[in-house]
Amino acid sequence: QRFRFCGGLDCPDWVLAEISTLSRLTSVKMKLLCVQVLRSLVGGEIDYDKVHKLTADAKFEVGDVKASIAALSFILSSAAKFSVDGETLSNELQQLGLPKEHSTSLCKSYGDNMETLQEEFRRTSLRLSSLESIDWRVDYIVSSSHLKNIGEPSVQLRLGIKNPDTGKVDNLTFTLSAPKFQLFLSGELLLMKQQPEVNFHFFQR
Repeated sequence: QRFRFCGGLDCPDWVLAEISTLSRLTSVKMKLLCVQVLRSLVGGEIDYDKVHKLTADAKFEVGDVKASIAALSFILSSAAKFSVDGETLSNELQQLGLPKEHSTSLCKSYGDNMETLQEEFRRTSLRLSSLESIDWRVDYIVSSSHLKNIGEPSVQLRLGIKNPDTGKVDNLTFTLSAPKFQLFLSGELLLMKQQPEVNFHFFQR
């Protein structure tokens, strides 16, 4: 069976196995446990003292606590990732065997924090460095006491690389032979078509 909160895939077996463990909690304590998990998902820390008190009546062992937190983290983060609304999530969790009262408690906490979760995931998702500018210069050696063969041009490149986290642009400078520059240029022209805002110009000594 496919579930929207799993991205249209089957629910992982390990999550399914923890549904019965979570069902041992009361619906009120389920909601309070969700609050702790949600806090950790947005950059906070879980208060394990509170968690152990919440799960004491259900006689959770250490392994049960860790597994329950992992399952709730998966359910809440995956649902937010795929923009699943609270009602749909509640129905799918009930299909997996979670009692209605527990599903309602979980989804109430989820619905109140869905936008916050998505904003945090956007902020912390993988971001790559971007190419901001390319400066180039051709050097042509006419004589040298160190080289037997002269007359071969070389190209000096300076790339402006923007750090996605700081916004700072760092310069990376290196030298290429003419054949290697031709190979680099063919790939760079393709990049320019995909990223037209990149500046490409000549620089002098």
